[in-house]
Amino acid sequence: MATARATPARRGRPGYDLESLLAVAVKVFNERGYEATSMEDLSRRLGITKSAIYHHVSGKDELLRLAVDRALDGLSEAAEEAAAMEGRAIDRLEHLVRRSVHVLVERLPFVTLLLRVRGNTKVERQALARRRAFDHLAGELVRQAEAEGDIRPDVDPAVVSRLLFGLVNSVTEWYRPRGGMGAAALAEAVCKIAFDGLRRRPSEDVTSPTG
Repeated sequence: MATARATPARRGRPGYDLESLLAVAVKVFNERGYEATSMEDLSRRLGITKSAIYHHVSGKDELLRLAVDRALDGLSEAAEEAAAMEGRAIDRLEHLVRRSVHVLVERLPFVTLLLRVRGNTKVERQALARRRAFDHLAGELVRQAEAEGDIRPDVDPAVVSRLLFGLVNSVTEWYRPRGGMGAAALAEAVCKIAFDGLRRRPSEDVTSPTG
């Protein structure tokens, strides 16, 4: 029986493997905007020919896909963890928020680019579909937490979910890794601000917006 031949790894110019190429591409996309960035722009920033870039990827779309997948894979892992946890929904929701902050800090340029995707290309539409799946899980956790009596019922669950992850996503606008707090401290700060106001205290008597 014939054996399958392994595909040899492609090699590019020394110092410009796929990982370093992707890091530069994401930086340029975030600076100039994806649509406004050409392969010529990337070539000049890297100091290599366009053919050297094409040695690693088929084009700009593939670079975008690799970049947003890096962010989405981290968020998907966080969502899978939260979904697999046992216990009350609000605790799973808080875990999802904490892990999302960690993903944001660890993959900041990639998450920043993901949040700027608008669905103008096939790659962007696929990314938005994956984001919607994440948002759906977050919304379900909010609704379950309210049903379990752990979230104040006077705020609509859909609004809670948007505000909660809007707070998380806003970190991309100001957080800088150098000299800033670490991921754990930042996640703790976000959760304190969000969940101290979100959790329903036993002494509170609030009225549901539908009541």
